[in-house]
Amino acid sequence: IVVAAAALRGGSAMRLVLQRVVSASVSVDGAEVSTIGRGLLALVGLHEEDGAEDLQFCARKLCGAKLWENESGKSWRQSVRQMEYEILLVSQFTLFGEVTNKKHVPDFKASMKTAEATRTYDEFKALVAREYGGEARIKDGVFGAKMAVSLVNDGPVTLVVDSPRHRAEREAGARGEEPDEREAEAKA
Repeated sequence: IVVAAAALRGGSAMRLVLQRVVSASVSVDGAEVSTIGRGLLALVGLHEEDGAEDLQFCARKLCGAKLWENESGKSWRQSVRQMEYEILLVSQFTLFGEVTNKKHVPDFKASMKTAEATRTYDEFKALVAREYGGEARIKDGVFGAKMAVSLVNDGPVTLVVDSPRHRAEREAGARGEEPDEREAEAKA
């Protein structure tokens, strides 16, 4: 998980790191607060510029990503929702951390600030529940707490989902161009 965060630094987007799991759990102060069986562990990174469209896009991708095989054995045909598996959401502001200074101290200034992030994370959780079709299979950790996250990867399958508005900005920057609004909308 820490390696994924380091490899992803330098873009501005709502970011999910999805891990297909056999099981996953979150504990705080040694007490288990959430656990799931088969499904997805989603590390949720909120960027300071994220808005409603970023949340909606990521909720759709999380519930709709086809990461399991179908009944015929064809890979990448069924989503967590179609399989009726569970989702464990874990807030993780460190997904926007950068180690760019001489002292090698992480900088999290691109992460959404705590008060706004708390409200935004709750809104995202509600959107995921709505997209899934109910909240019974949507679990989460404790926002802002120091959590111990345990998981048994299935595959392993790990994917990164960035919201499109910011993804277009990053891609344009890599080409040395200004981002085009139409390009961002087309990728949504």
